[in-house]
Amino acid sequence: MIRLTTPISDEQILGLKVGDQVSLSGVILTGRDAAHKYMIDNFIGKANPTPSEHQVYGRLKAVLKGGVIYHCGPVVGGLETKQYRFVAAGPTTSSREEPYQADVIKHFGLKGVIGKGGMGAKTSTACVEHRACYLHAIGGAAVFLAQSVVKVTDVLKLEFGVPEAMWIIEVKDFPVVVTMDAHGGSLHRDIATASAEVLKRLVGVK
Repeated sequence: MIRLTTPISDEQILGLKVGDQVSLSGVILTGRDAAHKYMIDNFIGKANPTPSEHQVYGRLKAVLKGGVIYHCGPVVGGLETKQYRFVAAGPTTSSREEPYQADVIKHFGLKGVIGKGGMGAKTSTACVEHRACYLHAIGGAAVFLAQSVVKVTDVLKLEFGVPEAMWIIEVKDFPVVVTMDAHGGSLHRDIATASAEVLKRLVGVK
């Protein structure tokens, strides 16, 4: 088991290989479809953020530089009192963020992406070029994973709705597996290729 704490360095990322088990601690950010599109439209696609978004931009830069984004739509308690706590924190399907993820990695200096199902060639290339990796979380274990969330520090863009808001959280010993590394390795690509070959044999295609 490899233990990592955010912020994560290039050297630590380069030391990871596909198949490595990682225990992650530190501050990370949740972000799904609305969050990624918001970052592209308001920050990455513009020279400067608007004055009304400047504070959000500063918070994102501070968390994501050397940091990790988690594709997660959490179930959150304490909404009425703002004493937030994560009740469930399972990963969502990452492929939906493929159009955005490479640009977010590059712009913010992101070092890790957590989700399930893997991502495509564009994200894999960005992981190599910018020293990042994809970390696969356990699907179907949302309540178990929420136990690794020790603190909710802040929430950005709660108006997007609880699952789509960007939650800044502190995790301890969050369990993940490296399935896309900074050396071009992708377990998801390898499995897809091997499965296609097996399918061909099964249906008699040469």
